[in-house]
Amino acid sequence: MSSPFTYLPHRAVISLTGPDTITLLERLVTNNTENWRPGEARYGALLTPQGKVIADYLALRTADGVLLDVDQDIAEAFAKRLKMFRLRSAVEIVIEQNLFVIAGTDPAAHGVRPVSGARFVFVDPRYPNGRLRAFATQEDWAAWYGYHPAEWSRPLDVYHADRIAQGIPEQGADFETASVFPSDINMDQFDGVDLKKGCFVGQEVVSRMHRRGTIRKRTLMISAAANQSLEAGSDVMAPAVIGRTTSAEGHAALALLRVDRMAKAEAAKSAITVDDHLVKIEKPDWLQTEMTSFVAHD
Repeated sequence: MSSPFTYLPHRAVISLTGPDTITLLERLVTNNTENWRPGEARYGALLTPQGKVIADYLALRTADGVLLDVDQDIAEAFAKRLKMFRLRSAVEIVIEQNLFVIAGTDPAAHGVRPVSGARFVFVDPRYPNGRLRAFATQEDWAAWYGYHPAEWSRPLDVYHADRIAQGIPEQGADFETASVFPSDINMDQFDGVDLKKGCFVGQEVVSRMHRRGTIRKRTLMISAAANQSLEAGSDVMAPAVIGRTTSAEGHAALALLRVDRMAKAEAAKSAITVDDHLVKIEKPDWLQTEMTSFVAHD
């Protein structure tokens, strides 16, 4: 039996329930929490006071709280930090050990649809044409299919190839805790940062970077010829170093690049290479203004 979904063993689910859940998140995290309907997912993060990403997540509003889809390796530390900020707020914070995550790799053009065996289904808002994502329990899954989700799943490299092609960075693969600013991983372009909300941890630094136009790094998709393979951790050259690849599948990769250096290299018509392979950088429309700004001020 084939599947349009991939089982994601590297993701975990944290639940927040209680009457003060939204109030707590509103004063802590980067994403907007107003007018949030059950079943709607939003992208966001908790930052350090210095404005760097402790953990990013997909947040699903439920009837009685919020479920956070996070990197498995940081789930325990993230939950502990949320509890530290909770103080006297009436919010229960639990890592849902019995929930696992599956993700679609096809466009979700028609929005949410039921997924057999899944308890929660939502659309990942980071993708321009959407991707279905779901949470399920082992009991529900076994009752429906009779076997572990990994036996029914598309290979994990299919999921990574799709997110790389769509320019979607992922914690653990493309960045570590407190190593990047939200703009480094394009959170502002994925509606993961609301600069108009009242307050969140690290807001002053993030707001100042946007206001002053000092965003110098972006994560972008690069690709080599179809018969060439790229690897994570390689320098991107033009001819000096302008960045480094962070994750790769086949001939495509994500790379954290210095926008100012990339703009100058493009203006000079310099060849861009990774491990001696010529590569092409995919530049979204929103990036053009940033690049033009750097060249104009050179």
